[in-house]
Amino acid sequence: MKKSVCLYFQVHQPTRLRSYRFFDIGKDSHYYDDFANRTILKRVAQKCYLPMNELLLQAIKASKGKLKLAFSISGSALEQFDRYAPEVIESFKALAATGKVEFLCETYYHSLSSLAAPSEFQHQVLKHKAAVEQYLGVTPVTFRNTELIYSDDIARQVYDLGFKTMLTEGARHIMGWQSANYVYTAASQPKLRLLLRNYGLSDDIAFRFSDRNWTEWPLTTDKFVGWLDQADGQIVNLFMDYETFGEHQNEESGIFDFMKALPKAVLAAGHEFVTPAQAVKNIKPAASLEVPDPISWADEERDLSAWLGNELQQEAFNKLYGLKEKLAIVNDPDLWADFGHLQESDHLYYMCTKFFSDGEIHKRFSPYATPYEAFINYMNVLSDFIIRLNYAEQQN
Repeated sequence: MKKSVCLYFQVHQPTRLRSYRFFDIGKDSHYYDDFANRTILKRVAQKCYLPMNELLLQAIKASKGKLKLAFSISGSALEQFDRYAPEVIESFKALAATGKVEFLCETYYHSLSSLAAPSEFQHQVLKHKAAVEQYLGVTPVTFRNTELIYSDDIARQVYDLGFKTMLTEGARHIMGWQSANYVYTAASQPKLRLLLRNYGLSDDIAFRFSDRNWTEWPLTTDKFVGWLDQADGQIVNLFMDYETFGEHQNEESGIFDFMKALPKAVLAAGHEFVTPAQAVKNIKPAASLEVPDPISWADEERDLSAWLGNELQQEAFNKLYGLKEKLAIVNDPDLWADFGHLQESDHLYYMCTKFFSDGEIHKRFSPYATPYEAFINYMNVLSDFIIRLNYAEQQN
């Protein structure tokens, strides 16, 4: 049976905080590790973004436009590209110029604002939409929230912002007997179409590709296309971090060769590639999906526990968003900019105290030795931010 294949890649780089000591509070309000941000961004650009963008550009040409795919690039990443590696933006513009690549909208700061502050969520979505238009010359029509976080309440907010399509996770505890390989509608807003990540096949590439202990290693295109053939439903949504290619899975693993060969193999098997916007035009919804509590694509639980699963994270989250009303009164652009970067979900992710495989993944991406160090460093920064905010309020 012919399948539609929707390839979507998330591009994000956090604005990392410098080592901020207790003695810096009230004395030094530069919070960011500019050296680490520049060094890491340039490394990932050379290992992932530039070679992979060129690979996909050539694959689109080789397929005569039959390869179609989608990206979302956080505002934090766009800022760093502009500052440290403008050639990456040019390579994304070249992909946009093909007309075969859709660029999605999201929260500008890769934040959890959809869970805390509807007005801030709206502000960031519109800010991101404007940034995509500015940097890439296209207007996004599909939405994906930070880390695919989704709920019935968020669906209403997203639809009210003008989006008709949204991406999220095909979480097992939500799907039950249903398959992720169909288009769904939101229970809270029937006009909003949902595309659900096939986490099994997505993670085969994103996480298991170079794992020699995996029973299916090595993963070949023939094997993967065979799994696509056997999949039920009408559409297989392969959603993953773009840094999978060359960064999480290094070039020596064969990941670039695999991705170079995959489009041709998928098309030869009689399947087609679609962008998210095309998918919802071509495929009628199979059912309505009810998601009362937020889900995400992170960790085994596919919930919010990667960012809000312990008291450290909840304390930081609540303290930060508790400042929003005072910020609105002061309305200082420098404070707003820092408030945005302090919302990046990565800061909370580093505070996660999980064990086993999920804990290992959190450790791999964290610049801190322990979650407690991440918390202390963040709260030191937040303490200085509060001093500045209070001072600005007094000056008003």
